[in-house]
Amino acid sequence: MPGMVLFGRRWAIASDDLVFPGVFELFVRVLWWIGILTLYLMHRGKLDCPGGVLLSSYLIVLIILLAVIICTVSAIVCVSMKGTICNPGPRKSMSKLLYVRLALFLPEMVWASLGAAWIEDGVQCDRTVGNGIIATVAVSWIIIASTVVTIVIVFDPLGGKMAPYPPAGPHHLDSHESSQLLNGLKTAATSVWETRVKFLCCCVGKDDRTRVAFSSTAELFSTYFSDTDLVPSDIAAGLALLHQQQDSIRNNQEPDEVVSHSPGPSQEADLDAELENCRHYMQFAAAAYGWPLYIYRNPFTGLCRIGGDCCRSRTTDYDLVGGDQLNCHFGSILQTTGLQYRDFIHVSFHDKVYELPFLVALDHRKESVVVAVRGTMSLQDILTDLSAESEPVDLECEVQDCWAHKGISQAARYVYRRLINDGILSQAFSIAPEYRLVIVGHSLGAGAAALLTIMLRGPYPRVRCYAFSPPRGLLSKSLYEYSKTFIVSLVLGKDVIPRLSVTNLEDLKRRILRVIAHCNKPKYKILLRACWYELFGGHPEDLPTELDGGDLTQPLLGERSLLAHGSPAYSFSSDSPLESPTKYPPLYPPGRIIHLEEVGTSGRFSCYPAARYSVKWSHESEFSKILIGPKMLTDHMPDILMRALDSVVSDRAACVSCPTQGGSSVEVA
Repeated sequence: MPGMVLFGRRWAIASDDLVFPGVFELFVRVLWWIGILTLYLMHRGKLDCPGGVLLSSYLIVLIILLAVIICTVSAIVCVSMKGTICNPGPRKSMSKLLYVRLALFLPEMVWASLGAAWIEDGVQCDRTVGNGIIATVAVSWIIIASTVVTIVIVFDPLGGKMAPYPPAGPHHLDSHESSQLLNGLKTAATSVWETRVKFLCCCVGKDDRTRVAFSSTAELFSTYFSDTDLVPSDIAAGLALLHQQQDSIRNNQEPDEVVSHSPGPSQEADLDAELENCRHYMQFAAAAYGWPLYIYRNPFTGLCRIGGDCCRSRTTDYDLVGGDQLNCHFGSILQTTGLQYRDFIHVSFHDKVYELPFLVALDHRKESVVVAVRGTMSLQDILTDLSAESEPVDLECEVQDCWAHKGISQAARYVYRRLINDGILSQAFSIAPEYRLVIVGHSLGAGAAALLTIMLRGPYPRVRCYAFSPPRGLLSKSLYEYSKTFIVSLVLGKDVIPRLSVTNLEDLKRRILRVIAHCNKPKYKILLRACWYELFGGHPEDLPTELDGGDLTQPLLGERSLLAHGSPAYSFSSDSPLESPTKYPPLYPPGRIIHLEEVGTSGRFSCYPAARYSVKWSHESEFSKILIGPKMLTDHMPDILMRALDSVVSDRAACVSCPTQGGSSVEVA
């Protein structure tokens, strides 16, 4: 629901968000009240010491004050449980209760200060009473400090601008004035987001590229959240409902209802070969992450294996390799790839906004020159990821309408300049002129590798690319079609990144609004049910997924309460700011896509389950929606992807004679 309005400004918290904090405070307060009451009843006869009358009065007032606070918090919890996300009417008394609760902090602070002063004066009374007073003062100040921190967290810098129109927005204004108001709010929101991004990335630097990345990131965030009035807990509840809705649809779907894009015979014939290539080249993509990923994959032995390289001074072997900032990275790269020093042409861990680390090596086993680009590992990389607007790409090919993700395109252009202008590729091919160029990467590195491959297609027509878990919002439609002949992408399970684009995020926002508007349960029940479902499984909630005979192209009445008045979504317009054809056109993943999908369930508490996978060539349309689930993030991790690839390739090799299922997928255990 919309954020609450208190003291004339909007706050980033809703009136139904106070159930869990209130229950926790009640638990602490009731225990505290029982303890103080017990202390007073058991030791009131021992308060005949100097200052004992004051202490007795202190305890009596504290017991009464705690009882009043407990009653107030109980009322807040009860009111917060009423209604639904889109129906805050039963909670209209919440603001008055919060004013009362905040007013009670004043006597509580005064009483805590008096208790601290009496302790400082060293009142000579029973030691147990003294310890009780000390505990009381400590708990009082902890709760007060926690409240101050909470107020800082839920403070909305734009709340003062949005508060004048809390229920229905500026409906009394004409369209021109309303448009001016919304544009002003968006400008202010962009400024606030830019300040937040600069604060979080204060150690990144202040060069021109970084400032451009700050502005791009701030504009993306402000645009995405400009037409909704959701608080963070609304989004969490919506994601939980979407996860259960997706599971319910999948459980009720008949096998013949599954839409499958069957590959041609030539695609199916080389699936095994490409899987073997993916497993081989994934080692280089993982090696590009350097020592952090190696230590993460080998927590007990990794440091011992590469520790010598970290402590050892630069040797003549290192001098054979071009590059910078190697530190401990080289040892982990050697361990991951199994190559020797002499097999590396260049290793760079230079890392700035739009400038990614990469390595160039000679792979004698596959007779290839491998360029591996690192994925996201730093704040600079995150800013590159979030520079998500599209920009035209100048390519030496006949493809029309060449657009790409701005941040990744500039990162690929940086690596291109290093490889060509610094003569790195020329040096590699002077050593092995008959080798083939192969470019690989994972995540952000996969996107940069795909674009780099397209850029190098002219001078190196035999170039190939293996993109592991690439972002969806990367290439225009024409570039996506063009890349199918020389790029292979690999996606594991529900990995969110290959489904992540600005267009898909806009679709996710609309689905969240829709599922919240359909749900008639209070938010605390939704979140409790979600926790139980994620931890212990069970049957998903029976959630409606559509309206019988209704028009689903326009917001429901419940959705209207979650949309900003005057926004495109509210006025039923499809021209969302995030779907602007010039700035955020639909973008697609690179190349042909191999999808490894886990079959069945292997338990929710198993750390290393014996997973079974179906393997198939997939169409990009199968990744046109973001899937919600606990594995949407873990399936993106490079170590998980490497384990899945090892399992699939080994099992397919051991089961060469297994028949395929439907000609497009093979299940392996």
